Amino acid sequence: MSILASEWLKVRSIRSTYLIIGLSLSAVLLGLGLAAMAAGMYDSAPPDKRPNARIAELEEVLVIVPQLCMGILGTLAMTSEYVTGLIRTSLTVVPRRWPILTAKATIIGFLGLIVGPAAVFGTYFVSRWILGDRFSGAYTTEFLDRLPILAASSLTVPVFALLGLGLGALLRSTAGAIATIAGLVYVIPIIIGNLPEPWSERLGSLMIGALPRQITGDGNASSVFGSLLPPAAAGACLAAYAALPVLAAIWLVRRRDV
Repeated sequence: MSILASEWLKVRSIRSTYLIIGLSLSAVLLGLGLAAMAAGMYDSAPPDKRPNARIAELEEVLVIVPQLCMGILGTLAMTSEYVTGLIRTSLTVVPRRWPILTAKATIIGFLGLIVGPAAVFGTYFVSRWILGDRFSGAYTTEFLDRLPILAASSLTVPVFALLGLGLGALLRSTAGAIATIAGLVYVIPIIIGNLPEPWSERLGSLMIGALPRQITGDGNASSVFGSLLPPAAAGACLAAYAALPVLAAIWLVRRRDV
């Protein structure tokens, strides 16, 4: 418990933690602005054009904001200690080493579990409030029917936080870890989307962005991602994105000098 308390003190004593969490939750304000803009465009469109107007689920699009932000927070939680040299003190106090990473993972994962639902559900509710029955009733679906995909999307946020932590420990480079996370979100899906079939579908099904709808069994018919995984396999794949980098980091940190 003392290690956990120490790691919690480190995280909450850094101003960047509050800035990053604030940026994560700015997805709600961004959703508010986009929904208001979309509603204005819908209302000003000719009546004969409105039945064909469509809008993406803003909470699923804007989840990328807390994903990237919490991935950065997870990275900084590890790499900042290497930059300042505090890692030497930490490893001297806790010679077994692995409890430090375990405590960090617990704290970062917990913050992700709070920020993720706050951003996703917050974006959903403000979008539903503003858009109402516009866009052929895109936001008139019962909340309980939308709950599974909202929950699955929320879980990707702590996954990114732990992924950032693991990459930060493995690479010991803030820029390298953040670039890897950004590549998973932006670059790799574009590359996979341009591969010939069946590889585009197969590899696309393994991307983090593809997993929430596969977990809920909805599929990704209208997205660039694949939908070949059953719900259980998709859930296991999502868990692996969080667990494998952290476990690899625990294994490696026990063998490094620092």
